[in-house]
Amino acid sequence: MKLFERPIFLIIIALSVFATSHVQAQEPSEIIKGSVLAREVCGGCHAIVAGEIGSPNPAAPRFEAIARIPGMTAIALSAALQTSHRTMPNVMLDGEELRNIAAYILSLK
Repeated sequence: MKLFERPIFLIIIALSVFATSHVQAQEPSEIIKGSVLAREVCGGCHAIVAGEIGSPNPAAPRFEAIARIPGMTAIALSAALQTSHRTMPNVMLDGEELRNIAAYILSLK
């Protein structure tokens, strides 16, 4: 299955195109907290560090690739992380955790 045939990527792209939020500065503490949380929660499947060649789960996109999707926003990432889909376990994150992981992912651009 091609990357863009997966429903979650279509949702991410649609949300990033239609999101009408202002650009928000990322706080260094959000990025650090997001990095730590990503290692704990996401690192089993995703390549979470910039420059990693592939993810532990070949079906899971690298965070750096997600960050580089044109128009990617924190809102789109938050929506994707809260949308259940068959290829990712349902991870329950609170608002601060969502902001932190989004800030970390977006820092990888």
